[in-house]
Amino acid sequence: MIMKKFYKKYQFYLLPIFLIFVLSFSRLIPHPSNFTPIIATGIFAGFYFKQFYLSLLIVIFSMFIGDLFLGFHSTMFFTYISLSAAVVVGFFIKDLKFNKILYSGLSSSIIFYVITNFGVWFSTALYEKSLTGLMQSYIMAIPFFHNTLISTLIYLAVFKLVFDLSIKKIIIKKYI
Repeated sequence: MIMKKFYKKYQFYLLPIFLIFVLSFSRLIPHPSNFTPIIATGIFAGFYFKQFYLSLLIVIFSMFIGDLFLGFHSTMFFTYISLSAAVVVGFFIKDLKFNKILYSGLSSSIIFYVITNFGVWFSTALYEKSLTGLMQSYIMAIPFFHNTLISTLIYLAVFKLVFDLSIKKIIIKKYI
């Protein structure tokens, strides 16, 4: 009885907490470079929760927990800003149709690519601080972009599938 009341009172927070732990853990297990669910989760959190600060907290806190284990770096600010942009993109999605998944995943991946590689150019000594150095940083990052885009689209499709199945389960429960 007590557990049921507790669950009913706090059930809204279970999904965000679960997402934070899963996302943090997904950064710690071996995976191909830039093949993570984090951008897709930012988009989905913005779409699903419709509370910008909660969606932002899920993504940023997940990254921060992962960074506690992986180490902090000079481009964290740019990474966090680009993930915040993915939340904003998700915030403006009204439904999870295929074309919205495609456009939101593509735009968020491009935003991530542009902002984070600007951050690498700006805050590290890897590239000359000139337009040529900036262009070189973008060119050198092209091999990583396909993993970012593919993982974002795959994870968004998985989120859509799970979301659609959960909606159907709720509808079926209502009428049975």
